[in-house]
Amino acid sequence: MEILITPRTLLLPLTRSMIQRRLERPEFDLDCAGPDGPLRVNFPPEWPGDPLHFFPAILARLRPGQEDVQPDTSFMVVTRTNPQAIGQLGTNGAVNARGDLEIGYGTNPAVWGQGYATEAVGALVTHLHTLPRVRRVTADTAVHNRASERVLEKLGFERTGLSWSQADGDLTTWAHKLA
Repeated sequence: MEILITPRTLLLPLTRSMIQRRLERPEFDLDCAGPDGPLRVNFPPEWPGDPLHFFPAILARLRPGQEDVQPDTSFMVVTRTNPQAIGQLGTNGAVNARGDLEIGYGTNPAVWGQGYATEAVGALVTHLHTLPRVRRVTADTAVHNRASERVLEKLGFERTGLSWSQADGDLTTWAHKLA
């Protein structure tokens, strides 16, 4: 089980227990595996944001006894001081034949504009570039979401084009190559 550590956050693998608890109640505390042993984390009602509607399907795909959703590529973001879940990030699917791996990310509105997304996404991208077959990390942002675009720009992503999705409309596509 990989735990990624940044100056202000921990990226803990997203687990069955987290998903089940969130589907049962909007706010809860849960003992999670931290870098130094058990870590009591508060999950506020705004966590995980948009990904919540995917939780029942994710839970249904887990094999009996499987705890981690995708231990190397699906994480929740936790503040290191006063441990609280402030976001979620991970990959959308598997590495394709060209070596591309797409990411998605989001943080709770309470921490927008404080650099947590840049810090966490940076750690995720660095980690993903260590995985076999990954040559590029890609992402899509809604064209009207300037804050999300700034996160990718700060991390060295380059615009690669435009696309469209039914959920978000017009999108800007991005890529980050291994340096």
